[in-house]
Amino acid sequence: MIYQNFIKPSFDLIAALIMLIILLPVFLTIVIALALTQNNKVFFTQQRPGLNEKPFYLLKFKTMNDKRSRTGELLPDMERMHKTGRFLRKTSLDELPQLINVLKGDMSFVGPRPLLMEYLPLYNAIQRRRHSVKPGITGWAQVNGRNALSWKEKFELDITYIEKQAFILDLRILFMTASGLFQTKNVNAGKQETMPTFTGND
Repeated sequence: MIYQNFIKPSFDLIAALIMLIILLPVFLTIVIALALTQNNKVFFTQQRPGLNEKPFYLLKFKTMNDKRSRTGELLPDMERMHKTGRFLRKTSLDELPQLINVLKGDMSFVGPRPLLMEYLPLYNAIQRRRHSVKPGITGWAQVNGRNALSWKEKFELDITYIEKQAFILDLRILFMTASGLFQTKNVNAGKQETMPTFTGND
């Protein structure tokens, strides 16, 4: 418990601050590129459940435009993903603003990925345990298949992480994340740019 309650939060705070300072030129370059190509629509914000299901606003760089069909519905992901956004997704640079979420204490570097608020009523009792820790920028599911996994597999890996959470495991996940940043094979789920919607358990 000492690691989870004291060491890990301190590491998150210090590491996020250092990374933001080091990566500031990259951060600003992306901001300028999106501002010039996407009509100043730089950031994507969305409410997500955090620790103990407390809502917070997740920050990401905006990778899709807001183009809609004639009936007013958003076009499919693949039609809305712009070139800069596709590059950001493949390199995971779209997640960079989440360092701000870590600084604010909403997230950790390692933990289950924060999903949508509307999924909360769909979880079973075991799956809800994923909210017993802070959500992470990366996690055990992300380094073991990411969007190539089924929802069932993702949730099982999230719970495995919670049960085995330790300093060595977090270091392993961070190392695997860093080494796989420019590998794109598991970024997309099939032909989709994002995971399909979670509709509950059978």
